[in-house]
Amino acid sequence: MSVNTIGTQKIGEKIWTIVVAAGSGTRFGSPKQFELINERRVVDWAVETARAASDGVIVVLPATHAQSESGVVGGSTRSASVRSGLAAVPLDASIICVHDAARPFASEFLFHEVVDAVCAGADGAVPGLPVVDTIKFISNDNVVVSTPDRRQLVAVQTPQAFRAKVLRDAHASNPESTDDATLVETNGGRVVVVHGDPLNRKLTTPEDMNWARAITRGEV
Repeated sequence: MSVNTIGTQKIGEKIWTIVVAAGSGTRFGSPKQFELINERRVVDWAVETARAASDGVIVVLPATHAQSESGVVGGSTRSASVRSGLAAVPLDASIICVHDAARPFASEFLFHEVVDAVCAGADGAVPGLPVVDTIKFISNDNVVVSTPDRRQLVAVQTPQAFRAKVLRDAHASNPESTDDATLVETNGGRVVVVHGDPLNRKLTTPEDMNWARAITRGEV
């Protein structure tokens, strides 16, 4: 399950994807990546698309599943799990995508969009959707501090694509973040945004899982 070589997707590029599926599912109540959507596990949906869009795939899994599914063992945090995946990506990979298994409906087209942006010169690329709600910055005691202009805000998704060296350098000092783009930005990298997909929803709660199952049944 961890490696799939299907030939170069972009001329002169070797594209590998790390699918992060090592979470414990604390907010969901169980490891959601192993829940079924239309007789297939969430992680299997994510991996299938990553394989179609990449030259190779590394799947990062909990220790209880990694050996039996030919994956690599994740770490105690998301960033640590990505680093576990990075260690298994061949050194000749030129572009590395990172994708959360909890987004099972990311399209092959979306993978190509972020990869194309990196091929065009960006250090990294992420899908993003416009923020439709008004956002407030608040203090620790829930007092509004400021209101950012939502026209300058996007809600970021995965897959995120990066020049391999840029991503490896961003992880070199073992930093922590909720996404890899933040680490690349902090390290001085230039990250661009491509149009995201509303169907590329992150499954976080049981209600999200019900939505995903309804989508596959054509009920939404």
